[in-house]
Amino acid sequence: MAETKAGNQAEKANKNEKVGHVVANKMAKTIVVEVTRRVAHPLYKRIVSKRKKFYAHDEEGRANVGDVVRIIECRPMSKLKRWRLGEVMRKAVQVTTDLSSIGIQPGREQRPSVKRKKKSKSR
Repeated sequence: MAETKAGNQAEKANKNEKVGHVVANKMAKTIVVEVTRRVAHPLYKRIVSKRKKFYAHDEEGRANVGDVVRIIECRPMSKLKRWRLGEVMRKAVQVTTDLSSIGIQPGREQRPSVKRKKKSKSR
């Protein structure tokens, strides 16, 4: 009985894992992760970067755009989702849009006036 449990855990630990960065999190409980890998071109032997996007299940909504995450292979959850979020390895720096921190009052922005040239009638 103990052998089957150990064998079961070994199978679960053998899931495929990938590390990439989140490019979209607009969907409910779903993130899009872009995984980049560097491979040698088969003919020219030059190093080429290849990118692929994976849809991953994010139940709690922990990942944001720009985060570096680990995704783990799992059963198909929808037409495109075959991965789940394992862990957020590094959080992205969040840029604020708080204009008051740099001395600008919200809603008080003025557009610069643009002077237009008068069209002259030349016949």
